[in-house]
Amino acid sequence: MFMDYFKGFENSQPVRGIFGDKTDEVLKNLKVEFMWFGYMGVDNDDGHLRVNERYLSRGDKTDIYLDVIHELCHVKQHLEGRELFNTGYDYVDNPTEVEAYRYTVKEAKRLGLSDERILSYLQTEWMSHSDLERLVKNMGIDLHVTEN
Repeated sequence: MFMDYFKGFENSQPVRGIFGDKTDEVLKNLKVEFMWFGYMGVDNDDGHLRVNERYLSRGDKTDIYLDVIHELCHVKQHLEGRELFNTGYDYVDNPTEVEAYRYTVKEAKRLGLSDERILSYLQTEWMSHSDLERLVKNMGIDLHVTEN
């Protein structure tokens, strides 16, 4: 269960901002599945959290924290009956991804991360530089993307 592995998230203001009065109930009932690939994600069938055990133990703690916030946004979207993996969109244009990243960037800024650090967090190995530019534009946030 989520609260067995992710301590204190039930008291986190950003998480309470996601689930409101249902925070304790959602986190108490959220299952976690450990996997051997990827990083972290939400199962589209039942909304449980999927986590790479190696990433959880060896990854950058700030990235892991932001990923949890991001994925909890997807848990909420799943609970609302929204399609998480709409194949009609590219990853950076998918409304559920844009919404989750927007919320995650808001939290990163609250933590005091620099724009450069936030951009580093946002850019994944499956995302080109132009994809990153599109994602930032789609989020409607003020981050200046520079050429690498």
